Amino acid sequence: MGLVVFARWAFTCLGVHAGKRAGPPFTSLSAATSCLRGNNNSKKYSQSAVNNGPRRFVCCPLPHRALLKIQGNDTSPFLQGLITNDVGLLEEPERAAMYAHMLNVQGRTLYDILLYRMKEAEGLFLECDSTVQDSVLRHLKVYKIRRKVSIRSCPELSVWAVLPLPNRPDHNAGPPELSAPEKALVWAADPRTSQMGWRLVLHGETDPLDVIASCERGDPEEYQKHRYEIGLPEGVKDLPPGVALPLESNIVFMQGISFSKGCYIGQELTARTHHTGVVRKRLMPVRLSSPPKDLQEGTLLQTQGGEGSWEAPRRGWRTGSEPNPHSSRQRDADAQMFGRHHSDA
Repeated sequence: MGLVVFARWAFTCLGVHAGKRAGPPFTSLSAATSCLRGNNNSKKYSQSAVNNGPRRFVCCPLPHRALLKIQGNDTSPFLQGLITNDVGLLEEPERAAMYAHMLNVQGRTLYDILLYRMKEAEGLFLECDSTVQDSVLRHLKVYKIRRKVSIRSCPELSVWAVLPLPNRPDHNAGPPELSAPEKALVWAADPRTSQMGWRLVLHGETDPLDVIASCERGDPEEYQKHRYEIGLPEGVKDLPPGVALPLESNIVFMQGISFSKGCYIGQELTARTHHTGVVRKRLMPVRLSSPPKDLQEGTLLQTQGGEGSWEAPRRGWRTGSEPNPHSSRQRDADAQMFGRHHSDA
C-alpha cells in the first residue's frame, strides 16, 4: 500500500485553483507512524469481527488522547474567548460534542481539541493530545484570572473511538446500541466527520465491550490508519503548535470554527483570511509508493523536481516528494467528504 502521509500542498500543484497567487511548488509531508506503512496487523480485529458474525463495530483505545474536566458557572464564557468554535452550541440538546482549535495571538494553531458535554453535571470534558496535556492546562489557567472555573486532568478516564467495520454491508446503518449506557460518561458522534464514527469516554477499569455488545476490540494503530486514509489531522504531529494555520488545516470542513461568535484569541488573521477567500494551501492525504527509509530528523531534503529544499523539523520528520496527482474522481470524493468542491485548473 505504501506510506500514507499528510501534504500541505499548494492547490495549483494538484491542478486546483487556489486564487490569484500560488504557493510554493513543493510540499511538506508529515510522516505517519509505523502502523501506516501498509502492514496487515491493524486489520486483525476487523477481520475477526467479520468472520464471527454479529459484530459490526471496532472499538479502538486512544492512549495518545487525554481529558481535562472544566466546571463552574463561567465555563462557557471562559472557553468562548479561547477557542475557534461557539461553545453555546453545546447547549443545544442534539449537540454533545464539538471540535475546535486554540490559537496563539498570531492566529496559528496551538492545540486541536474536542469538547464533550457532561451527562449529569454542569461542565465539559476537553480532549487533547496527551503529549501537550500539561501545556493545555497551563494555557487555560493563564486566562482563568477571576473566572469561577475549576480545571483538572482526568487520568482515571479513557477515550475510545468506535468505528464501523468497512467490510460489513450495513456499516452505514447508524450508531451501535449501548448495552450499558449508564457506564458511558460520554457517548457522542465524532463532530469532525461521520467517517470518524463515535467517541466513548469510560472509567479506566470499564471494558468497552461491556458497554457496546456489537463491538470488537481494536487497537490504536487501526484508528491512526483510518484517520490518515481519510485525511483527518489530529494532535501535535499533524498540527505543530505555532506553525499550522487553522484554515489550511481544514478546520472549516471539520465543523471546528464559527465566523459569527465574536472575538477570541487569534481571530483577526483567521477572519481576514476567511473573508478574503484566499487559502493557498490545504492539508491533504498523499500515498507514497516508495516510502523513504532511515530518514533522520534534521535531514536536509529536496523535492524530486529540485525546486525547493529544507530541513526536516523537530516535531516529527517531513519530507518533500512529487505525489501522484489526484484523479478528478478522488478530488470529488475528498470534496464531498469535507463538504467542499474542487474545480479543475
